[in-house]
Amino acid sequence: MSQNEDAGYFPRGRSVLRRVHGERAVGLHYGQRALLVGAVEPLTYTGTMSSTRARTTPFTRLAHTARIHETIFFGTREQADEALAIVHRMHARVRGTLSEAAGRWPAGTPYSADSPPSMLWTLACIADSGQVLYETLVRRLGDEERESLWQDYRRFGELFGLDPADSPAGYREFRSWWRERLGSDALALTEDARVVAPQTAFRIPVPNHWRANMEVSNLILTGTLPKRVRELYGFSWGPAQETAYRALTAGIRRTRALVPRRMRRGGNLGVFDTVARTERAQLAAGRQTLRRA
Repeated sequence: MSQNEDAGYFPRGRSVLRRVHGERAVGLHYGQRALLVGAVEPLTYTGTMSSTRARTTPFTRLAHTARIHETIFFGTREQADEALAIVHRMHARVRGTLSEAAGRWPAGTPYSADSPPSMLWTLACIADSGQVLYETLVRRLGDEERESLWQDYRRFGELFGLDPADSPAGYREFRSWWRERLGSDALALTEDARVVAPQTAFRIPVPNHWRANMEVSNLILTGTLPKRVRELYGFSWGPAQETAYRALTAGIRRTRALVPRRMRRGGNLGVFDTVARTERAQLAAGRQTLRRA
């Protein structure tokens, strides 16, 4: 294996994506935020939730997805390719039709996980979430860094099968597409998404001594959501919440340098495993982790 292959698809010291997702705070939050934003697109959400695993053990599934992403972000090419092969097999089975109308999409509209629009929407939710959380909790990226980050995300999408011709070519084009998409009538919540997505993002099963941290995380998540997304869910957000959010995130940025590097940089596999283990324990005790619409 060559030195370049050992460095993985996103080499340390060269990849802005690796730098962004190497911040533990970003790694702990971007997936939940991407899930909340992604769920307002009915075709992609329905395709995601068509998996039995997504319905019966949703948090174990999320932990599994987060593990795959970290393997691709930080692993060797061989490790990433093994993870990607699993995803490709899963995506090939995800296709069907909407069972109910959602926004402009009538019942019977087809969906598939490997359609370019669905793949681009999923990638865009991850890309926006990664950048927004890094700039909220760490620092603002420069223009060249933002461009490099978007090109890394395009590479990430390509690894999942998204043709680069089907994604915006540059960062400015991506942001223009994203603003237009957020204002589009293509976004709508199914009743299932309205009930399930907030629970999945805000009610992650964790040990009791982590619960105070979850309140902090939930404020960060809600504060970083696009205004349109908060409105679609009907989340309450006024001056008091905005003030608390701004004070919290400013404090995190100011004190970041005081946190030892080994605590603020790296992967979050231990956290993901704890979430999956806690969900299994709750289910074994007869407690459902989600209520459905």
